[in-house]
Amino acid sequence: MSRTEDIKRIQELSKSLLEHVQDEPFLLRHISQLRECICFHENRYYVMNDPLIADVEFDQLYKLLEKIEATHPTLVTPDSPTQRVGPGIAKQFNTVQHLVPMLSLENSYNADDLLEWDRKARELSKLDELQYCVEPKFDGASISLVYENDLFKRGATRGDGVAGEDITLNLKQIKSIPLSAPFSKYGIQQAEIRGEVLMNKKSFQSFNEQLIEQNLPPLANPRNAASGSLRIKDASIVSKRNLEAFIYHIAYLHFENNEKEILSHSNSLEMLWELGFRSPVQEKKVFKGIQAVIAFCKDFEEKRDDLPYEIDGLVIKVNELALQEKLGMTTHHPRWAIAYKFKARQATSKLLQVEFQVGRTGSITPVAKIQPVPIGGVTVASISLHNQDFINEKDIRIGDTLLVERAGDVIPYIVKSFPELRNGNESKIQFPTQCPVCKTALIKPEEEAVWRCPNDLCDAQVVERMIHFTSKDAMDIRGLGDANIRKFHELGWLKNIPSIYELPFDELKRMEGFGAKSVTNLQEAIEKSKQQPLYRLINALGIRYVGETTAKTIAQAIDHLLDLSKMNLDELQQIEDVGVKVADSIHQYFSKKENIEMLKGLESLGLQLNSIKKQSSGGSLSGKTFLFTGTLNQLKRSEAEQMVEDNGGKILSGVSSKLDYLIVGEDAGSKLEKAKKIASIQILDEDGFLKLIG
Repeated sequence: MSRTEDIKRIQELSKSLLEHVQDEPFLLRHISQLRECICFHENRYYVMNDPLIADVEFDQLYKLLEKIEATHPTLVTPDSPTQRVGPGIAKQFNTVQHLVPMLSLENSYNADDLLEWDRKARELSKLDELQYCVEPKFDGASISLVYENDLFKRGATRGDGVAGEDITLNLKQIKSIPLSAPFSKYGIQQAEIRGEVLMNKKSFQSFNEQLIEQNLPPLANPRNAASGSLRIKDASIVSKRNLEAFIYHIAYLHFENNEKEILSHSNSLEMLWELGFRSPVQEKKVFKGIQAVIAFCKDFEEKRDDLPYEIDGLVIKVNELALQEKLGMTTHHPRWAIAYKFKARQATSKLLQVEFQVGRTGSITPVAKIQPVPIGGVTVASISLHNQDFINEKDIRIGDTLLVERAGDVIPYIVKSFPELRNGNESKIQFPTQCPVCKTALIKPEEEAVWRCPNDLCDAQVVERMIHFTSKDAMDIRGLGDANIRKFHELGWLKNIPSIYELPFDELKRMEGFGAKSVTNLQEAIEKSKQQPLYRLINALGIRYVGETTAKTIAQAIDHLLDLSKMNLDELQQIEDVGVKVADSIHQYFSKKENIEMLKGLESLGLQLNSIKKQSSGGSLSGKTFLFTGTLNQLKRSEAEQMVEDNGGKILSGVSSKLDYLIVGEDAGSKLEKAKKIASIQILDEDGFLKLIG
């Protein structure tokens, strides 16, 4: 049966099962097909990243199976999708032997290393040129999986290479690891395969945001998040971590009768994919000769940050399996494979001092000043220490040697300190009890991890609020950036947000570095900002938890900005996308007399506090909702969103059943995958959107 026919059969079967949700005799007769449907859809979602049904439909099928198995426990099979989550909490992880040792890879860091490795491999194989398979070197936690008679029997960590910890129950929570795989169709009774468990960048970011919300310090990198998750004793927690598994190596096969020949490593990856594993078939490349490999490695390193997951290099393997066997291995590593490591994203440095910075909402952030060190092409000299809890947990002291990491475009992060390198001259970091700028006593709300300066008139907060107010996504006052705001504040020209509109331009023209043209441009930009729509002003105020999208929703729900001062918490929560936390923040802001006076002052200066609402009728997109994801090539995101609103449409903040159109640019992420699972959402590229707009 072809893949197209198989998909059609499963789709029809899924539909039939959903139509018989109340027909228990029918479901009992078709329980094996129900399991098959669920396993098929799990593979489409977690391995192929191409779901065929909506989440709600999958949940219905899964709950059906749970219900039947609960009523008829004798029908439960070991490979049933319901058997991923086991009861209870593991007391400990037992040590288990690998069927074949998990050896490390020899590392290379430049073209010369690869040329030398290639020379040795060609000499041993007595060939002039070798074929190589190149694939990503995943930066996660190594695992070994054993399948017997098609069933997933055991999973373990790498351990010391000979034996690892049995983490079978935790690995069962990872949906891209099938509980059963049809090895028997290749005549295979037992298999040991190897791979890596990862947390992709978006899941990692979301995970860290959850930690921060719980007043816990974020983790350094996705690798730590993945490896730490695998050693959690409660498997139900692991199931919520959105872990993924790539399987990239067949270590051992036991055939029932005669061994079936697998000719190459690239063939084995394709076989793993066909068996239902997420193997790097789409990422791998096969080359003849080492020069092509070297060129690919150099090119790929520049694109590493485009991947949805972290890698720290590429793995080059002799592709022909017979040659792998001929080349053999040392006690430490195979001679037929080598890792090409990318430039280091980690470095060590010395903590020189700690400065305490005050944010626009009064948050006090300790910032480490370290000896400047190059990491991933950038010289790092300052790193956020987040909060006092982070400092205590990492046991960071002034004078410590620190391990610093920078992954992709992520800001630098302190992974750990090295207490063993201390010489006695180090000192503990003293967190201030007073604001370092205005000397007001700091407070620490019970539900937060940060200390705050409660003085809204603190100079530091005033400056940071003005910087945010004039930024691109707020009032967009070009020419009045961070440096100029700080300079004008020191001169006494900028004391608060309204003073931006009262700058003494005649005096400014006499300042060194400010020509007549630049002053005129700044004056025009300030004047132009008075006509910005209300949502931009709301965003510019810097109210906690109120970003651009929420600001747009609020602007459409009111007639005048000061209407918010008359609304109680319940009324605020009636606004779409405004929850308890956001409503409380808005209420607190508009309860302060000084904020109301400031807004009235801005209105008297000519700013737009009235809401000019888009009519839901009359436009070609009237009543339709839109969301953009990825990078657009022909339009700026703000321009595209404005086009939607100008034509009567509405911009939503996230993917849901309320969304009509998702417009997809380059490097689209999780929003696209979520939208694919909701049949009512139309997915268009940028050209499709422009055609729709007309």
